[in-house]
Amino acid sequence: MKIFVTGISTDVGKTVTSAIVVEALEADYWKPVQAGDLDNSDSHKIKSKISNTKTHIFENSYKLNTPASPHLAAEIDGIRIDLNKIEEPKTNNHLVIEGAGGIFVPLNETDSIIDLIQPDYKVIVVSRHYLGSINHTLLTIEAIRNRGLEVAGIIFSGSENKSTEDLILNKTKVKCIGRIDEEPYFDQNVIREYADLFRENLLQLE
Repeated sequence: MKIFVTGISTDVGKTVTSAIVVEALEADYWKPVQAGDLDNSDSHKIKSKISNTKTHIFENSYKLNTPASPHLAAEIDGIRIDLNKIEEPKTNNHLVIEGAGGIFVPLNETDSIIDLIQPDYKVIVVSRHYLGSINHTLLTIEAIRNRGLEVAGIIFSGSENKSTEDLILNKTKVKCIGRIDEEPYFDQNVIREYADLFRENLLQLE
């Protein structure tokens, strides 16, 4: 099973979600494009948060120096992101693929994050409550569906807002895999607890 983790915006909890999914399935992990924080990248964060010994973390296809939109970070580095050079790693294990920002974050002048999503990927959308998040969540799900792709599930991140979550689930009919509360920190123990909570719902995506 290949799971693509995307978010409704930046800083909504994609990496913590990815760590939980990786731990729950003892899956491999791949972030195709990393922009900035190369010494403390999302791949580093995943490695520090999981405790299983099966997971393999694959190298980024692009490591960009500037914490900015990938198209701009690439331009600053004097390169252009080429989709043909982003090659999915081969594995016999489950694979968790983490996007960057939202689905329309540009990779170059024509391609966006959504263009990385393949038809056989199970897409998980991470939604976090803030003013405007209902609109961003519904737009994200509709845009994915407009590409002929399915949204396999949604994970809510942060403080609970039942009214918002109920409305999103009722309008989209997307399966809720679970919710990640506003925890004081996310260490290996907390990640493992959520992994145990989410595992059954994640396995049902197959």
